[in-house]
Amino acid sequence: MRLLGASLAALILVAVCNPSTPPPPAEVLAADQTLSFPIAKDVADLDPAQISSPADVDILRNVFSGLYRFDQSLHEVPDIAIGPADLSANGLTYTFHIRHDAVFSNGDPITADDFIYSWNRAAAKQGDFAGLFSIVAGFNAVASGRSTTLIGLAKIDDYTFSSTLSRRIAKDVADLDPAQISSPADVDILRNVFSGLYRFDQSLHEVPDIAIGPADLSANGLTYTFHIRHDAVFSNGDPITADDFIYSWNRAAAKQGDFAGLFSIVAGFNAVASGRSTTLIGLAKIDDYTFSSTLSRRAGYWTTLVGLWPFWIVDRKVIVSAGDATWFTKPETLVGSGPFRLTARAAGQSLDFEPVPAWYGGKTGALKRIHIDVLPDQQAQITRYEAGGYSLIGYGRQSLAPADAVRYVTDAKLAGELSSVPAGFTYWVGFNIKTGPFAGIEAGRAGRHAFSAAIDRKALADALCSQGTSCTPATGGLISKGLAAYLGDGQDPATKFDPVAAKVEYQAWDPNGAKVKNLVYTYDSDAFNKAVCTNLQLQWQKNLGVTVGCVEVDRLNFLNNRNSRCAYTTFRQGWNADYNHPQDWFDYLFVSGASSGGSCYSNPALDSLVAGANAKPLPLADIDYRTAGQLLLNDSIMAALVYGQQEYLVHSYVKGAGGNALYDFDWRQARILKH
Repeated sequence: MRLLGASLAALILVAVCNPSTPPPPAEVLAADQTLSFPIAKDVADLDPAQISSPADVDILRNVFSGLYRFDQSLHEVPDIAIGPADLSANGLTYTFHIRHDAVFSNGDPITADDFIYSWNRAAAKQGDFAGLFSIVAGFNAVASGRSTTLIGLAKIDDYTFSSTLSRRIAKDVADLDPAQISSPADVDILRNVFSGLYRFDQSLHEVPDIAIGPADLSANGLTYTFHIRHDAVFSNGDPITADDFIYSWNRAAAKQGDFAGLFSIVAGFNAVASGRSTTLIGLAKIDDYTFSSTLSRRAGYWTTLVGLWPFWIVDRKVIVSAGDATWFTKPETLVGSGPFRLTARAAGQSLDFEPVPAWYGGKTGALKRIHIDVLPDQQAQITRYEAGGYSLIGYGRQSLAPADAVRYVTDAKLAGELSSVPAGFTYWVGFNIKTGPFAGIEAGRAGRHAFSAAIDRKALADALCSQGTSCTPATGGLISKGLAAYLGDGQDPATKFDPVAAKVEYQAWDPNGAKVKNLVYTYDSDAFNKAVCTNLQLQWQKNLGVTVGCVEVDRLNFLNNRNSRCAYTTFRQGWNADYNHPQDWFDYLFVSGASSGGSCYSNPALDSLVAGANAKPLPLADIDYRTAGQLLLNDSIMAALVYGQQEYLVHSYVKGAGGNALYDFDWRQARILKH
């Protein structure tokens, strides 16, 4: 090889130095430097967040740019970035440095803010390639519309920003890790595998799991001391101690999954969330079976939060030995402390579970095996169920196709197999309390009440809710039926359908129709939302004589304009409970400045009630939350439409299956009779 190298070098030297070799001719450029070529069809989208076709990419990569680009040999080279990113020790955080002289074509300077804005926007737009952001912390919340920002993106200075991933890049999903779980289906399945201090029984009452009784609360209401049982072990036999809780909670907070914000009231959370620390200073070990959590403010709902999935414990020894990025991908290392364990998994196809032998918590029930198929085809699910291949349909928050739900509920022979329960979801018409015809708590009250009373909710549910199996008329206020502080059936007077009284009230409020001239109802793109608007449009025309337009907006712009700007006069609104506590509803929807409200409602009386209630344990706070809920009704702030329902299709020989407003019943309750 050395000889060959020398020969080549010699040849090159001769070629360069030989004066007889003519130089290449100089290029003479044409006067018209216009490059022209045909394409078969026009560019589909000029917005980088929506581009999907290779042809569009090839053209627009000459117009837009980013941190890096690919050269003619497909090598990635810096574009606006200055060199490669700095990588954190855990392999999750990439810090990018960008040029100081980069500008847009109009001369606007390019800074870190522009990258963060553009990436958040592209993720929320949910174009064909938005999934490329799926490994950035917070993506699921953005994709589901619960947020418009990726929590994994952080500005460091004008020319430096970082992106933190929810996991290292791997082919397997991360949702078997309690720190990353976000979907209700994953929660329903994995609550049988993992556990924590407390759990929720079939009636959504919080009961001890690994904890021994309730926490001790300090005199200032900030420090909760938990005592745990001495006999608890992981499914592999490793003992569970206070160290495991502290490790698991610190890990979940630092991972910054979609629900890491539940730790935000623990002292030291901001330092962990920003990557400046890996430990919550509010957590402290007292002895092997006792630890405490100190909050940054009083929060009576803390005891509810610690029963949720980010607070489930994981086995530190297993994670260290198997690897933090892969321990949850294999049955032998997916170690939890719940009554069941994973025994087999074919990614994207199936999962199998079995009871944990001699589980420390007692009996695991009658089931010897749980088999779950990943089968998106709903018709195939029904066919296999009716052939006896499935015990039930509905676990993992699976819904039925409307035609199947109607067929079962209307067939006397099949009706006994179909049931539905409240699903912790409320859907309503929102009104702008800040601007427009419905503005002002007092000034717009009669108009809001009239528009609500003019809606026949039973007719709407009959038309859109699969014979009442997927949703039912909402008559008990903001918080959905089946959850704490539900006001009760019929307690919302504005939901009583009375078209005659509604028209009289409306005409007294707006005698010449000037207030609601050109009124529109705005909703985000979705077939159900569109059907609701069409139904409301017909009802308001018939019962009030008011013409209302339906305006559909893409999801990103709808949420941005609704939540941040209160931009719509009347609009689609809804809320799916994250947990069974009223704080989850009021803080995000109706206190002054609520992040997801959309109405700009502000009532000091409600703010005071909610703040006081949030600081108390739920039994003491219940009356305050109910009073706050009644205030919303008195002010006619919303026109509740329907509450969601979860459907279950269960063979008659399967007992103990079903669910409540938030969760499927755990597998220990189910049993299969001889048939």
